[in-house]
Amino acid sequence: MQPLSKITDELLLGRALSMSEAQELLSIDLHELMYHASRLRRHFKGDTVNLCSVINAKSGRCSEDCVFCAQSGHYNTQCAEYPLVDTDKLKTALENALRCGARCFGIVTSGRQLSPDESRLLCGFINKDGQKQITIAASLGEIDLQAMRALKKSGLKKFHHNLETAENFFSNICTTHSFADRVATIRLAKEAGLEVCCGGILGLGETWQHRIEFADTLRSLDVDSVPLNFLTPIAGTPLEHLKKLNPLEILRIIALFRFMMPDKDISVCGGREANLGEMQSWIFHAGANGMMIGGYLTTGGRETEKDIQMLRDLELNH
Repeated sequence: MQPLSKITDELLLGRALSMSEAQELLSIDLHELMYHASRLRRHFKGDTVNLCSVINAKSGRCSEDCVFCAQSGHYNTQCAEYPLVDTDKLKTALENALRCGARCFGIVTSGRQLSPDESRLLCGFINKDGQKQITIAASLGEIDLQAMRALKKSGLKKFHHNLETAENFFSNICTTHSFADRVATIRLAKEAGLEVCCGGILGLGETWQHRIEFADTLRSLDVDSVPLNFLTPIAGTPLEHLKKLNPLEILRIIALFRFMMPDKDISVCGGREANLGEMQSWIFHAGANGMMIGGYLTTGGRETEKDIQMLRDLELNH
């Protein structure tokens, strides 16, 4: 393998990391790896951190059997269950996101897909209240091209749809739909002219090779932003007994994804506090240029003021 500094120089000029080079990154000293991942982040993304916030707009009762998910109807997790919230609650959540300094506001619904009435409600909200200085995103499960275009026409900027993991590992985490189903939805969103936010969850029992393959698939799909979540085991799910990832392993994962996709937005989302603890600020040194604030879908985050102070202490903008 060439010296990492030389590889980084070449990535800065636009060449892509090979799969064999990605494998070699696993044995590089973590501090050296993070130093060069930070070089890539600063070159392509500067010192501005993208903050995003989400609302769990429809919770529980999901027909899918994703083994990590508190909202799956297949497991007894004591997750809150409620139908699609009304536009007043959506508007309040949007205003809170703006006050917190979020650049992106995500509307997330449980279930495989929305009903026509639910889609119309969201289109109406986005058209009326979504025209602010913030990117409106939506994670709504499987949607056909016509519905994608209707959402875009209403003002939706970004569609979020995670692959979750590598294709070769996907059957271990979900059997009610396929990896190909998820890829098809991502391609429809791109065809409709929407930006695509697509990542997944790490710490599901996958290997490092799965992680490299996963990153390579995201790279080949040319998604715009990559949210990285880290499993917080939920009581009642099949993965409730898995151990959380070690913080240093998480930092290596973030660096790997930055090397694989040097010019993409990479955010750390669910599981940040629970898995990284006092090492949360290290995510930016490992190559991340974004994070979720204000809590997640079924688990809470930490106070937004602490996250903002962390960015100030690091002299990072948001």
